Amino acid sequence: MPSAAFMERLNEQVGHEFAASQQYVAVAVFYDAETLPRLAAFFYAQAIEERNHAMMMLQYLLDAGNGAAVPGTPAPKAGFADVVEPVRVALDQERKVSDQIAQLAGVARDWGDYQSEQFTQWFLKEQVEEVATMSDLLRVVERGRDNPLLVEEYLAREHPAAEADDPTAPPAAGGAI
Repeated sequence: MPSAAFMERLNEQVGHEFAASQQYVAVAVFYDAETLPRLAAFFYAQAIEERNHAMMMLQYLLDAGNGAAVPGTPAPKAGFADVVEPVRVALDQERKVSDQIAQLAGVARDWGDYQSEQFTQWFLKEQVEEVATMSDLLRVVERGRDNPLLVEEYLAREHPAAEADDPTAPPAAGGAI
């Protein structure tokens, strides 16, 4: 049975994941308005991924039978000075989420809640990938600041299609949505 401390923190993390999703939608809309369709599509996809992370956490809460809450989220940052700032915001967000997930794993470990600690392992692995992806994208966008079409070309070349679902991912509430 998951510890009450872990369940409380996981409910909070659901809110953080939904907030991350909303931030990515705001970034995607910014790039869409700038007629940068590959950057927009990349961040729309990131928004769905973060939403799905929240849904996985909700399913874990439901499976554990300790109640699931869907917290509200603050409004995302929507105004950006240039094409670089949204990616910098995204990288900062991914680093913050990485710290939050690590703390969540720590709570599980501190309480001897090995099932919940195991649940967090997939998210820890995922965060390594997310930070690396955003770090790379930030370097590319900084170099392409004056010609964002170069960034579009990079995304077309390096991120050509949606990746297959990870079969090791936890199930999401609502099934395969």
